Amino acid sequence: MSAAVNYIALKSIVRKECTRFMRIWVQTLVPPAITTTLYFVIFGGLIGSRVGQMGGFSYMDYIVPGLIMMSVITSSYSNVASSFFSAKFQRNIEELLVAPVPNYIIIMGYVAGGVCRGLLVGTIVTLVAMVFTDLQFHHVGILVLVILLTAVLFALGGMFNALFAKTFDDVSIIPTFVLTPLTYLGGVFYSISMLPEFWQWVSKLNPVVYMVNTFRYGFLGVSDIPVLPSVIMLLVMTVALFLVILNMLKRGVGIRS
Repeated sequence: MSAAVNYIALKSIVRKECTRFMRIWVQTLVPPAITTTLYFVIFGGLIGSRVGQMGGFSYMDYIVPGLIMMSVITSSYSNVASSFFSAKFQRNIEELLVAPVPNYIIIMGYVAGGVCRGLLVGTIVTLVAMVFTDLQFHHVGILVLVILLTAVLFALGGMFNALFAKTFDDVSIIPTFVLTPLTYLGGVFYSISMLPEFWQWVSKLNPVVYMVNTFRYGFLGVSDIPVLPSVIMLLVMTVALFLVILNMLKRGVGIRS
C-alpha cells in the first residue's frame, strides 16, 4: 500500500511541476531557443569564421555541445529553485510536510520536474542547432548519461538554493553570481587547452568544465578532460547533494519556523 501511495504522490508532484512550466511555455521554453539562435549567429557565424577550427572541428560544431549543456543547466536549476521557493513562500509546502509522503519522494518529484524542463529545453536547443550545423553523435550512451546526471545535479542545486532562500532575491543571487560565471568559464566557447598551464589548473576546479567536455565527447569524440573520471565525479556529486538535501528536509532547514 505504501509503495502505491508513494507512486501516486510522486506522479502528482511531477505532473504539477510539468504543468507549471508548460502553462507559461512562452517564458520557460521560448527564451532559450532565441538566446541560442543569437549565440549561433554571433559566436558561430560572425566570430567563428575568424576563429577557424578548434579541436579539429569548425568553431560552430565545437560550441554546440556547450550551448546545449548551458541551456539544460540553467533551465533545470531555475525550475526547481523558483517552484520550491514559491511553495515555501505561499506555504503550500506545509501540505506536503504533514502528508504521509517521504522526504525522498518530495525531492524526486521536484527534481523530476526540473529534469523534464531541462531536457525539453535541451531538445529545443538541439533542434535549433541542427539548423546551423550538421550534428555528429560519437557516443549516444555518454550523451544520455551526462545530460541526465547534469540535469539532476542542477535540479538538486536549485532545491538547495530554495531551501536557504528567504526572499525572491535570494533565488536569483546564485544563478547570477555563481551559475553564470561557472557556465561561461566552463569551456563552452573555448578549449581549456588554449589557456596557460596555471589557468588550465584553475579551470579544472570548475565542475561545469567536466560536464561540458564529457558532453562534447559524446558529440565529437574529443575532450580536454578524461571521460570516465568526469562521469564518476558527476555521479558522486549528485548522490552527495541528494543526501545533503534529504538531511536538510529531515531537520526542517529553511521550511520550519
